[in-house]
Amino acid sequence: MQVTTISFFRYDNWASRLEAFSQMARGRFALKNEPGLEFFKMLGTGSDEGFNPRPNVDVNAILCVWVDMDAAEQGLAKSITHKTLRDHSCETYTIYLAPTSARGMWSGVEPLDVTEKPDDSGNIAVLTRATVKLPLALQFWSQVPEVQERVAKHPNCVFHIGMAEVPWVQQVTFSLWNNADQMSGFAYGDCPHGHAVEKVREGDWFKEELYARFNILKEEGTWEGGSPMSLLATGRTFDEPKSAPKKKKKKAPKKTEEPA
Repeated sequence: MQVTTISFFRYDNWASRLEAFSQMARGRFALKNEPGLEFFKMLGTGSDEGFNPRPNVDVNAILCVWVDMDAAEQGLAKSITHKTLRDHSCETYTIYLAPTSARGMWSGVEPLDVTEKPDDSGNIAVLTRATVKLPLALQFWSQVPEVQERVAKHPNCVFHIGMAEVPWVQQVTFSLWNNADQMSGFAYGDCPHGHAVEKVREGDWFKEELYARFNILKEEGTWEGGSPMSLLATGRTFDEPKSAPKKKKKKAPKKTEEPA
């Protein structure tokens, strides 16, 4: 079974950010020699959970497609590129996925080999990737704010992030959902995202695109101090503020009668 991994890295100082930026260029040469690695992409992220063309220098990611789980686990443990970024990050998170459907191309190839059927849990990971035609980039980004707001508030989307190979024109989104039917309704229904999809199709906005769904196998590390997979059961998203603990009311001191 082919396994896809996405590893996220967070940085909290400029020395680490500069090393991460360097690895975006140098790391790809080391990854080319990793046994069992069939496809990979070094990805930056944007601000506001990635759905903003302004780069986020605090977070980047590596997507890898491995021949099987053994290759994925051993590859991530031994990869010089992953190890360097882990050593410089203040937080890391990796999610392991098995593709259940894939349509389209990425850099001229079809990287995903679909052999698995969706599991019965309803939990699903979704990845979209597109190269936007440059003259249409402004129209594309004009659709983003409302879609971003809706996905952030959606009760069945527990994790979402936007990434990019090249800012503005080569976009990637990744999200985790605890209800596949609700995800499909959001993607293609009578809502801002569904309307945006219609405009993309009618206007032929993309040079190349890929849409994929995955079963979620396991995770390693934490993100924002927690486990995205644990939220699949609770439904609370990282965007939903945690309720502040209630302050205990101080009891007023008992009044004592003053002597006459």
